[in-house]
Amino acid sequence: MKSKAYGYGWILKFVLAALLLGVGIYMAFADEVVYTITGVAIVLFSLLRVIPLMKTLSKEALRTINLIEIIFDTLLGIAIIYVALTRDLSTEPVWSSVYRYSLTFVFYVRGLVFFNSVVFLGEKTEVPKFWMHIAALTIGVIIAVVPNFDYGTVGLFLLIIAILGSVYLGVDGYGGYQKYRDYSKSINATQDKGIESGVTDQLPSDQKKHKKIEEPEDERPYVN
Repeated sequence: MKSKAYGYGWILKFVLAALLLGVGIYMAFADEVVYTITGVAIVLFSLLRVIPLMKTLSKEALRTINLIEIIFDTLLGIAIIYVALTRDLSTEPVWSSVYRYSLTFVFYVRGLVFFNSVVFLGEKTEVPKFWMHIAALTIGVIIAVVPNFDYGTVGLFLLIIAILGSVYLGVDGYGGYQKYRDYSKSINATQDKGIESGVTDQLPSDQKKHKKIEEPEDERPYVN
């Protein structure tokens, strides 16, 4: 059986694009949301790496240092979530410093563990992965030294990501919707042809017969 050339995933993509954009705009103005989302992201990024890393790393030393990093990041992410849900961030500025140096720790330690694994423990890598961890070290240093870094900076960054994600989902959803409309058009065209065929079948039989071609009379003179 031939599979359909369209789906209804475009509906979900449109909804997700709207939700992502709305959350991104809200995060740009809500410190508690930025704090919470950051903690959740750190926890997820840490826990989702555990099983793949433990199964694929070839040396015990590599597994150990990566597992230590994951444990510390997970605990840090949980602490960030707890602070966001139980503390008043607007009246307790100390949590802004905690947030700042927590991000510094996450980025800097990720780069440090990576380069330690590559240089001293013989872990193979790729060029994009190398530059990504250079960027992680750089971001960690920038967060630590920039005096005006706060929730608003991260909120603006998350808003940019939300806008890009919304555009991607919207364009992808538009392509799916276009396929759906093309499929609907083909269905309607098929139904129209079926109706026309039914009308033709209902015509009298004498009107559906083709006229016979009359043969020309023989005009040659008759010889007796």
